[in-house]
Amino acid sequence: MTGQKPEGDRKHPVDETLPPLKMFTSGLQHVAAMYAGVVAPPMIVGPACGLSATETAFLMGASLFTAGIATLLQTLGFWKVGARLPFVNGVSFAGVTPMVAIGKAQSPGHALPIIFGAVIVAGVLGFLLAPYFSKLVRFFPPVVTGTVITLIGVSLLPVAFNWSQGGNAQAPDYGSLTNIGMAALTFLIVLVLRRVLRGFLQQIAILLGLVAGTLIAIPVGITHFAALGKASLIGFPTPFHFGAPQFDIAAIVSMCIVMLVCMTESTADMLALGKIVGRPADERTIEGGLRADTLGTALSPLFNGFANSAFAQNIGLVAMTKVRSRYVVATGGLILIVLGLCPVAASVISLVPLPVLGGAGIVLFGSVAASGIQTLASAAMEKGDNALIVAAAVGIGLIPIAAPDFYHALPKDLLVVLDSGISTGCLVAIVLNLAFNHFGSRDAETAPDTGVPGDPEVAPPPRLATEGGAGEPAAAPAH
Repeated sequence: MTGQKPEGDRKHPVDETLPPLKMFTSGLQHVAAMYAGVVAPPMIVGPACGLSATETAFLMGASLFTAGIATLLQTLGFWKVGARLPFVNGVSFAGVTPMVAIGKAQSPGHALPIIFGAVIVAGVLGFLLAPYFSKLVRFFPPVVTGTVITLIGVSLLPVAFNWSQGGNAQAPDYGSLTNIGMAALTFLIVLVLRRVLRGFLQQIAILLGLVAGTLIAIPVGITHFAALGKASLIGFPTPFHFGAPQFDIAAIVSMCIVMLVCMTESTADMLALGKIVGRPADERTIEGGLRADTLGTALSPLFNGFANSAFAQNIGLVAMTKVRSRYVVATGGLILIVLGLCPVAASVISLVPLPVLGGAGIVLFGSVAASGIQTLASAAMEKGDNALIVAAAVGIGLIPIAAPDFYHALPKDLLVVLDSGISTGCLVAIVLNLAFNHFGSRDAETAPDTGVPGDPEVAPPPRLATEGGAGEPAAAPAH
């Protein structure tokens, strides 16, 4: 009689569509937040493999194109592929170190084909392992997921700080007052916009802050238009542009390890995102998400791309804006594909100076850490063992951040895992949770913390801090 749909007939906010303009601008905001992270790996790997500036630019376009395909696989999905969550995929930084090592060890004409061959094998292996890997969700109760989500946010903050200083430590203006000042100004603009705007404009405050920061940076002199003038209108990533894939055992082993690291991080990211959007990631969701990750990875070398995994910075964007529609992120995936096919459009996005992006990134990545802290609030921290688990896992996870050279004397193959604070912290939290709360529980008071998503015996966790302020009802989902 009221004209409202019954509760059971309402779509979950994850499955809702927005009006076209909101869909596009919200999707564009996701692209702006992750653009630098997508193009950075090819900018590093290209020169290491002996590529010219033009060929490196081609590699960057290919990475944008393949990131768009992987994002569509995640958000829209088909069959048993895709988490069907607002989950952004892009080139994983975990593979940069081994790919650079491969590039330096091989002649320029063979480096990329060997890398692509190793990525294909790693992707196929990961796809086959996805059903088994997803069963690890039972080992991710709140004490583990909260620790990992917190580490995701904290691990990303140094990236924002680096961007705020200029992004290139070798540049003469790195850490200059101009760069840090622009980052601080953008940071303040985003905070003010989030505070004073309402409705849809508040949801795109990050995008508006990036636009405002970029415009202010023009007279300051840190917005550069050279790339825009050199970019061509059309540039399709020709399949196997650098040659047919070649298969080298050592390279394959390295990239398979990278794939396992990516799958671990993606599992943690899906659990974090599931809590934020109010649709906890169960075993089936994680299986589909890992299949999308690994299938996207296996297909990427066809179009000259690298291994793909989740982009945690976009989780912070979802947490802040409360726009939970997966179709918004799918729109961002389409934009990435267009950018990959149209270099001049990609150059427009690249006009955003890194200090401006860094200022906005501090807010984004801090939101992820805040979500992790809120999750830990539901993890029975009054139990001494749980507090010890968090203390140990966070401490180990912070080593690569606080002391980047801590593991320098260890074998390089181990660095693929150890240099990722998210992976090491996650593994420590899982092992200690098993040791203290399962195998080592002493009595009923130390019973296992089994707050696994989907467990019918466990009450759902409290809503995240990003969904409403203290003492206030959670914000209504954005439609």
